[in-house]
Amino acid sequence: MRLLKRLIRTLLGLVLLGLIVGGTALWWVQHPMKQGADLIDLSIERGESARDVARKTAAAGVQVPPDLLYAYFRLSGRSRVLKAGSYEIPRGSSPEYLLDMLAEGRQAVRSVTLVEGWTFRQFREALARADHLKQDTTGLSGPEIMTRLDHDGIAPEGRFFPDTYVYPKNSSDLGVLRQALQAMDRRLEAAWSVRAPDLPLQSPEQALILASIVEKETGLQADRGQIAGVFANRLRIGMPLQTDPTVIYGASEAQGVAFEGRLRRIHLDTDTPWNTYTRPGLPPTPIAMPGNAALMAAVKPEATSALYFVSRGDGSSHFSPNLGEHNRAVDQYIRKK
Repeated sequence: MRLLKRLIRTLLGLVLLGLIVGGTALWWVQHPMKQGADLIDLSIERGESARDVARKTAAAGVQVPPDLLYAYFRLSGRSRVLKAGSYEIPRGSSPEYLLDMLAEGRQAVRSVTLVEGWTFRQFREALARADHLKQDTTGLSGPEIMTRLDHDGIAPEGRFFPDTYVYPKNSSDLGVLRQALQAMDRRLEAAWSVRAPDLPLQSPEQALILASIVEKETGLQADRGQIAGVFANRLRIGMPLQTDPTVIYGASEAQGVAFEGRLRRIHLDTDTPWNTYTRPGLPPTPIAMPGNAALMAAVKPEATSALYFVSRGDGSSHFSPNLGEHNRAVDQYIRKK
């Protein structure tokens, strides 16, 4: 009987000890760890072990015994699913929160917005200003960047879709450019697949060029289709496009600089591959990054008899079927006669 009582007391003691240990462990994994900053950066490389992660966490400034943290990772059964990436550990994080974040790959992210109508130069300037984005393209030319993106021999202008892109903190600007490049490839393919049967364009690349012109010429969303229709009409009859944005591009962006001042007669008379006053047809490359609306307008232009248009000064355009009416509209809206 005494032996039985001793055995019972021993078992009860072990159970109590287990409860204390278990309760302490539960409290520890759910209790905030101390750290010296509101946010601590933690970068996990591919191939690093759970032990490496525990040591890096402590070295980064989280006040936690690395061996204890590693033991928790192991006992959780998730030590082999910790994902590489760039993380931010906020103040008040517990070991449990940290493990969930690493196992689920909840990386710290930032975003950058690339705007419709921007040129490739402007895209690059926006990426250079983006928060916590590695500048791996610094010093690279446009063709060199396209080679890095597996599009060797393709001009970069117009090839990146304007949108807001989310990226892991401290990732490469090449990653954002790749996202935008692939997005434009998809959008252009989708647009080309639903093109109008009588479209005076021979390839998706030509559609992209026309879309970029429509993007730069359009001040009012509702005018896109008709502006595209004017250019389609001109292409059908072999009439020069005579669009100012292409001239501006050839005089500035094609040289890697922004356009300063006003468009003058000397610009219109100076021949460049992008001068649609001196050369027939489409220019050799896009002149900007078109959005989806411009892409769709280019492949499905509005049916119109217009061959000319001029800005009214309020963002909208006046469309004319002949030169006489167009000249009168120019007098009214531009010359103010």
